[in-house]
Amino acid sequence: RQRQMCIRDRCYKMTRSEAREQAFILIFEKSFNGDVSLGELYEMAVETEIAKPDAFTEALAYGVCEKQAEIDSVIEKYSVGWKIARMSKVAVAVLRLAVYEILYTETPVGVAINEAVELSKKYASKEDCAFVNGVLGSVAKEEKK
Repeated sequence: RQRQMCIRDRCYKMTRSEAREQAFILIFEKSFNGDVSLGELYEMAVETEIAKPDAFTEALAYGVCEKQAEIDSVIEKYSVGWKIARMSKVAVAVLRLAVYEILYTETPVGVAINEAVELSKKYASKEDCAFVNGVLGSVAKEEKK
């Protein structure tokens, strides 16, 4: 599904997958720039045309930031033997986004997991991809009961 977004006299057609990827990039970037607000990061990304304005992107990225402590505790609960600090920043960003979608949005669980695995394939190692898939499988099985 594509939606059209018109901001500042520019019109964009963006799929949910593309918007989700933008949200992932913002979440990932935020992990390196804790002192910069997500709004500032997003504004810079739009101004430099790294990102396109999109309501779904914003909803996901801001939602993850708002619920990050809760999301991180869920991730650590299902990543047995791993603390967030020991995980790759890519895996953490993908997991945060997917766990947020699973727990707090209407996105079907299978879609959230599949999209996370696709982001992992694109940006992470094979080990990270398998790790993300395993953690999300456990989250989906236990948290959605």
